[in-house]
Amino acid sequence: MGKGNSEGKENAPQRFMRATGRLRAIFGPANRSSLVHDMTEENRRLLAQREAETQQWETVTRPDGSTYVVPRNPEDKSLR
Repeated sequence: MGKGNSEGKENAPQRFMRATGRLRAIFGPANRSSLVHDMTEENRRLLAQREAETQQWETVTRPDGSTYVVPRNPEDKSLR
């Protein structure tokens, strides 16, 4: 349990995978691909598109604390 990886401290998914090692022997392995990597050009385009889509909406909070999403411009029907 005192083992560390070469980069320093383990992140949460790595600690979880180590702690559940016996369960994985029964239920099968999980994906252990790296979560830290450079974004591809395709991912950058998708991220920009998603960010532009989220700019078309705003969150409204009611007095009771509940929230809902409404279009910033009700005449814009591009996403509906």
